[in-house]
Amino acid sequence: MGKLIRCISSDGAVMATALDSTDIVSKAEKFHKTSAVMTAALGRLLTVTSIMGNMLKGENSTVTVKINGGGPAGAVVAVADSKGNVRGYVGDANVELPLKENGKLDVGGAVGTDGFVYVIKDIGMKEPYSGSVELVSGEIAEDITAYYAISEQIPTACSLGVLVDTDLSVKKAGGVLIQLLPGADETAIVKLEENLKHFRPITAMMDEEINIKDILFEMLKGFELEVLYEEKTEYICPCSRERTKKMLEGISKEELLSMAEEMNKIDVECHFCNKKYTFTPSEIMSIAKEK
Repeated sequence: MGKLIRCISSDGAVMATALDSTDIVSKAEKFHKTSAVMTAALGRLLTVTSIMGNMLKGENSTVTVKINGGGPAGAVVAVADSKGNVRGYVGDANVELPLKENGKLDVGGAVGTDGFVYVIKDIGMKEPYSGSVELVSGEIAEDITAYYAISEQIPTACSLGVLVDTDLSVKKAGGVLIQLLPGADETAIVKLEENLKHFRPITAMMDEEINIKDILFEMLKGFELEVLYEEKTEYICPCSRERTKKMLEGISKEELLSMAEEMNKIDVECHFCNKKYTFTPSEIMSIAKEK
């Protein structure tokens, strides 16, 4: 399970959330059999989407974040609920790229920069809230920072990391999202900027077995912090045969009849967990007749 902590500074200047997403990203890697660079790309997006979901109000609220930068990865998508439980997928899980000059995985090269980050928040209103901004780097953290600054006018700092081991398993993964609140004064802004200037990569600290709470407090050194809550988050896919049947019910009667006549069986695979649901032609015919 992921370990999430959310806190606020006593002066009302800063709200921050941190997440140890190692278990979440590890589960995603096992589902999707991702290459190292795609584990990093999907893992970063899962981490920040979980944090963004946890920030939502309303038990049934969800957030979907999609990044498509025209790179070989295709679309990278994550969906989270208001508890921070999250799921996701990538267009091409097998992309391989050389390491960057600094020895880091080239997430930006895989994702690309010729495109947008899209955020859709469903908070139970008549229409979901939807926003998008052009990609800055494809490295995801910078793109989320730009989204909040441009689309929601909230000064935000985002740090995300995924450390992939030599056997392609996930060694560490985590992220921090810090936002300045309307009450922030110049002193708080300067203090936060100075902290961020000297902050080490989050996974480097996690690899030294520094826990996510201590990392967050180090990132906000000099602020008096109040912990609002700590909770567990997971990679959860809510797919089921019944949900898949409802999806098929959304297909036109003519197309369903055509499928039933032309195919010996109809396999529907879930994007998020790769679970396969098989329907016989007679089952498809039954769905068609209900229309």
